[in-house]
Amino acid sequence: MSVVVLGSGPVGQTAALLLARWGVPVVLVDEHEVRDPVGSKAICQQRDTVDVWASLGAGHLAEEGLTWTTARTFHRDTELFSLKLPDGGSALPPFVNLSQARVEEVLDELIAAQPLIDVRRGHRVRALTQPGRVVVECDTADGPRRIEADYAIACTGSRGDAVRRALGQRLDGVSFRDLFLICDIRADLPGWAAERRFYFDPPWNPGRQVLIHPCPDSQFRIDWQVPADYDLAAEESGGAMEARIRAIIGSAPYEVVWRSVYRFHTRLVPRMRAGRVLLAGDCAHLVAPFGARGLNSGVADAENAAWKLARVLRGEAGEDLLESYHTERHAAAVENAAVTTATMDFLVPQDDEQHRRRLDVLTRAAHDPAACEQVDSGRLAEPFWYADSPLTTPDPGRPFAGRPPRGAVPPPGPGILLPDVTVASGRLRDLARQGFLLLTTPGVDAAGMRSVEIPVGGALGARPGEAWLVRPDAYVAAVLQDPTEIRQALQRAAVT
Repeated sequence: MSVVVLGSGPVGQTAALLLARWGVPVVLVDEHEVRDPVGSKAICQQRDTVDVWASLGAGHLAEEGLTWTTARTFHRDTELFSLKLPDGGSALPPFVNLSQARVEEVLDELIAAQPLIDVRRGHRVRALTQPGRVVVECDTADGPRRIEADYAIACTGSRGDAVRRALGQRLDGVSFRDLFLICDIRADLPGWAAERRFYFDPPWNPGRQVLIHPCPDSQFRIDWQVPADYDLAAEESGGAMEARIRAIIGSAPYEVVWRSVYRFHTRLVPRMRAGRVLLAGDCAHLVAPFGARGLNSGVADAENAAWKLARVLRGEAGEDLLESYHTERHAAAVENAAVTTATMDFLVPQDDEQHRRRLDVLTRAAHDPAACEQVDSGRLAEPFWYADSPLTTPDPGRPFAGRPPRGAVPPPGPGILLPDVTVASGRLRDLARQGFLLLTTPGVDAAGMRSVEIPVGGALGARPGEAWLVRPDAYVAAVLQDPTEIRQALQRAAVT
């Protein structure tokens, strides 16, 4: 049994490491001979993403990253409000700002120590077919190469057109007209390391937005919204880039570490499963980065795919389990697209009505706390909730109420990611990631399953006589009042 993972960005790296942890041999393929070692790129790693990496041995990323504690929001020359972020009661921070390049470096070290992962760089995918197995034809500096595997995960990113074409998939959606200039600088700016600053229509970028994120090692990432015809080379040669930076940081010495120009998109493939190939990350969905839902959702794709592929390869589940990958993660992508599209409509209004609404909200927010709630500079990434998944057994006593308020999570229940709870046996998420886990209240028979006893009440809000079935990705599959229903709920969640 084997899986080929196409693309070794953080999503592909995570997928390969998770599969190897399940005992599945992996061929990890990438078209680039070497990595680009600089550039913040995807910088905001959400708590549940860091949790996945910690389970693989990269827990120190949480310590290396920087977590700002105050979000300050401005309109023109006026500060509208500032928010202090709660810690959420977990040992892990709510998120860390850390460059994608550093994440890739750490994950590469883990991959190098994993004998089940065969890394093949400098392999550009030319063709992909599925004549019973997955066959990948690659062009390399040493000539064509052929790779065969039982299944594949396509993590080739937004530019993975060749793979998507081979699978009959297209990234349909929209692209935003304006561009965004992203610049990493290194500077000593006292007090700024604890703050994220968002400026609507500042005098030094009139009619557009600017976002400033602190990063480790005295680096700051600045995102400017710029016109569609923006010319980076001309601005640098003419000195306008210097003026842009000086307008923000004043006379402080600085060094430009990296800069790039992006166009943001909202695009999604119609199918995230194509036969024996699962599409993940930017290969399957693109969203604007405000709220950091790109890489974070890609890591969630990887974990969802890995445990399901492992069970199918071991003969423990049928192909319908792989179909649930599409069902669950496509719904998550649709949710992320809806959230980020609403943000972009506020940041970059698409018509006169949106312009008027935004101006009204920003003007009122200077003195009306209720209007502050309507200011949308991005809803931070959060896990998706599989309440409607075919793998989830509903509990009428714990109905899912839909998307919670910003910064909140739903109460524990079917379809919800298990809270970060520690019991005598250890962290429940770590225990779940070893395979299906049953959490039982005192006196409940575990029916022969691997189980951990949990107290009534507590962080889960467990009730007397309940059993909680948890999936290998730490999502709650069922909350059962009748222990005789455990096997039926397990069959549903595992597609056995």
